[in-house]
Amino acid sequence: MAFWFLFILLLGLATYLMVQRSVARITRTPVWLLWLVLMTPAFLLSGWTLIYGTKQSPPPGLILWSVFVCTVLYWVLFQWGRQVPRDTQTNEAQTQASESQRTIQPTPEPIVRPIEPTEETKLRNCFPWSVYYVQNIEYRPQSVICRGQLRTKASNAYQQIKTNIEAQFGDRFLLIFQEGFNGKPFFVLVPNTQAAKQTNTPRRNQERLTRPGLALMLLAATLITTTLVGVQNAGVTLPPIWQIGSLFKLLSNSDVLFKGLPYALGLMTILGIHELGHYLTARFYKIRSTLPYFIPVPFFLGTFGAFIQMRSPIPNRKALFDISIAGPLAGFVVTLPLLIWGLAHSDIVSLTEKTQLLNPDALNPKYSILLALLSKLALGSQLTAKSALDLHPVAVAGFLGLVVTALNLMPVGQLDGGHIVHAMFGQRTAIVIGQIARVLLLLLSLVREEFLVWAIILLFMPLIDEPALNDVTELDNKRDVWGLLAMALLIVIILPLPQAIANFLQI
Repeated sequence: MAFWFLFILLLGLATYLMVQRSVARITRTPVWLLWLVLMTPAFLLSGWTLIYGTKQSPPPGLILWSVFVCTVLYWVLFQWGRQVPRDTQTNEAQTQASESQRTIQPTPEPIVRPIEPTEETKLRNCFPWSVYYVQNIEYRPQSVICRGQLRTKASNAYQQIKTNIEAQFGDRFLLIFQEGFNGKPFFVLVPNTQAAKQTNTPRRNQERLTRPGLALMLLAATLITTTLVGVQNAGVTLPPIWQIGSLFKLLSNSDVLFKGLPYALGLMTILGIHELGHYLTARFYKIRSTLPYFIPVPFFLGTFGAFIQMRSPIPNRKALFDISIAGPLAGFVVTLPLLIWGLAHSDIVSLTEKTQLLNPDALNPKYSILLALLSKLALGSQLTAKSALDLHPVAVAGFLGLVVTALNLMPVGQLDGGHIVHAMFGQRTAIVIGQIARVLLLLLSLVREEFLVWAIILLFMPLIDEPALNDVTELDNKRDVWGLLAMALLIVIILPLPQAIANFLQI
């Protein structure tokens, strides 16, 4: 059994790398979503093996149908994310004749005129010597790098030079202000492909950023899958997933349905508020972003979470910090009351050897500092040193909310926590912090095996985060404090309760 799951893990990592290298540049669909679709048959087989063991083979129809559906879904998602240019000057016959070619050829980037040697004087004039003294200009195929000495505040320098660049070159370039590995800031001019796309794309297509119909469809599908998982957690035996008629007949029973809804609504509320935090903050900074999209799966938790896509660059580290921290904080604010209420309505069982971190029927609250404190707050003297928790469905959703919060706050790469430390300390220091966090989590997994898969995933996650346009100007003290509090929240969620505090709480 252990060998099988190790094989699935290695297969998943290999599949992710394959998808990332093969299609990431020709589709805007997230790589992880395409990976998830490809791996769904393997996950279904793993779930069957986990539930029924290796002695009972899964029905052939389950594997065949999952492979067929996932293949079609992969193709649909891949094509949905492709950027197919449309030539409004061609007639309908030419358009139809070229469709077959568009499906097999990589989509070319919009043509953006690079800077010409004769324009170097105009470029140098954009950098006043009293603001940023340019010493060297490097011409790259996709960028122009201007290195020199900063002579004023970073925020003032970026704003003034940005204004000068726009006055001389219009919207041809995006101006990025970064800190080099030698500690000296430099400017980068990159082609503004977004502006070119808006110029070459009909207006009716530009406005299709948010797809409310798709968002509602995924929301409804996730409500169904999480309800099914909630019904199973309540002890109801469900028919196989391919027997759709039997499933709907069972769910038409209101008593059965209400057993699954508390878990489903609780978990979806937490995940939805988390993504709405990101979405609304991005809209506040006038960053183009999609609506939150849920990911339904008919097994495991009933969902693999939700996501939004931002289609505009982040203007500065302040915006990067606010957008990144808004999701975990919003989700945590909703998680707290749901978890406390669910813990208060949970049953206390005896602490046994089967008590594990991810076992909702016998959960040891001392596996997490925060969970132990909230359990003591909700249950009081009923909770003793020999107690475990049989979680109420709402408490299960709240506990998963804590797990989601901790996962997103890990200070690694493009996770929310990675964005937060990037905004607080800069790109160079964030890379170091991310590497330390990966090593510490790997060491923790030697003691707490539940973190092993998590630690392996983080090892393969890139440490480099995409820079903001102004990636030099530092945050104010208030945001630094909020960032440190967020990291403290991560620590109290993932670390076990120290024995000294457990003795003080009498648990």
